Amino acid sequence: MDAVRDVMTDMEKLKSMDRLICGDVGYGKTEVAIRAAFKAVMDGKQAAVLVPTTVLAQQHYQTFSERFQHYPVIIDILSRFKGRNEQRETLGKLKEGKIDIIIGTHRLLQRDVAFRDLGLVVIDEEHRFGVSHKERLKQLRKTVDAMTLTATPIPRTLHMSLTGIRDLSMINTPPEDRLSIRTFLGRFDEDIIRQAILRELQRNGQIFFVHNRVQNISAMARFLKQLVPEASLAIAHGQMKERDLERVMLAFMRKEHNLLLCTSIIESGLDIPTANTIIINHAERFGLAELYQLRGRVGRSKYQAYAFLLVPSEASISGDALKRLRALQELSELGSGLRLAFQDLEIRGAGNMLGPAQSGHIAAVGYEMYTRLLERAVRQFKGEKVLEDITPEMKLPFATFIPDDYICDPHQRLVFYKRLSSARSEEEIDDMREELVDRFGPIPPPALNLLEAIKLKQLLTRLRVRKLNLSGERAVIAFDESSEISPQRIVGLVQENSDRFQFTPSFELILSIGKGGWQESFGKTKSILEELVQFSKSRGTQSGPLALEGT
Repeated sequence: MDAVRDVMTDMEKLKSMDRLICGDVGYGKTEVAIRAAFKAVMDGKQAAVLVPTTVLAQQHYQTFSERFQHYPVIIDILSRFKGRNEQRETLGKLKEGKIDIIIGTHRLLQRDVAFRDLGLVVIDEEHRFGVSHKERLKQLRKTVDAMTLTATPIPRTLHMSLTGIRDLSMINTPPEDRLSIRTFLGRFDEDIIRQAILRELQRNGQIFFVHNRVQNISAMARFLKQLVPEASLAIAHGQMKERDLERVMLAFMRKEHNLLLCTSIIESGLDIPTANTIIINHAERFGLAELYQLRGRVGRSKYQAYAFLLVPSEASISGDALKRLRALQELSELGSGLRLAFQDLEIRGAGNMLGPAQSGHIAAVGYEMYTRLLERAVRQFKGEKVLEDITPEMKLPFATFIPDDYICDPHQRLVFYKRLSSARSEEEIDDMREELVDRFGPIPPPALNLLEAIKLKQLLTRLRVRKLNLSGERAVIAFDESSEISPQRIVGLVQENSDRFQFTPSFELILSIGKGGWQESFGKTKSILEELVQFSKSRGTQSGPLALEGT
């Protein structure tokens, strides 16, 4: 598995690991965490697994205990299921190094938790934690390896992975015989609810009914008992006493009940293969990642699973909420978690890297500029050479613009100007030229001049030319000092054509072009620049930053 190999490689490096493991629900993220924890323990370190709910902590504790039962590994759990005395005893053992792997909820983040030699932190379902929570665990030891598990990374985390700040590993292979979950969006309707529950009961399955309001969950229980008396109903929510909640969940897992009315407490990692229908009331109140995780509680076996997203009416919910629901409904095939995360990134924005906001749009400088600045900063931190961006200044003896009577709509003109300014190759310019002819007819001379000027600007950018002045019978090309054009090549040009070329101490190459029209001057100048670009690709060992030496 590539994800396991990536993690093992990271853990063997001197630099601490910060890797995001992204895989759909049930795809094996926990298996990656188990193997990483085993390596950490075998290397003499302690491992901490942070989960968002007590139910998931209990489930992980059972899973880890079963996998490590034949190894000398001490595993313990820290959550509100334990009394104060038990917690105090666990914390003492943890500090003394008598516990190898600790699995816990937010309780692990409190100040009284100390480790003897923490080596690995695993954060499961990271979208359930705030930035301050995750940073607290990393502060426990500066050299700790951190691994984050998620099916739908929050926009901030996804953006950090895409820009290179965090490493990313994908798990794309679904378990054998896994089927996609059929998802339906509709209004709250008694007939739909009853038929959905009865269909699951007929195949001896179990149902989750998610109602995320503890205040009136008892009223909803009475409604369901009256609507579907055939079902055996149990209630589970986070405000129940610890032992009562544990008892209800274990009873449901043992199939003593077939309908569980619950809050979003079941969202995180719960694995009950016989539960293959989920009904989510007021689905518009949930975030995209929450909905995806809730839907992932079903469909964890070879049987077809169903998810019903119930809303009061489409007209009564916000535009963003409707986008989330539509996205979840449309992307229901296997492996859709990352695609949904991209939808979430588009809907909510990327947040900010240095602050606590995990979503939100970067309006101050614009997203493209922000991404460029961030990319430069990341490369600098990695020790890579980062050169200042250069925007060549061009003075040309002809008009370069799109006439108003060619593209009449101002918005369309602005779109084409923006596309031209962001083009990175001549092929893109040629494609836009064909598009202009197809949509608006023959291109007028000023617009043709603009297309050629953009191509020339691309050459100047690649050569790191700060200024081009094309006027009269000569062209002046001012290179930046960081330009990697071979000085020997420019010296050769000057020596071979001393009557046409001059090179000044201020890094300016002056071309004497002749008395032809501006088209001829433009063409000759472009040919010289193209020759310099080609030479720079094959310059060999004689290349180097442009300097006065050798001139």
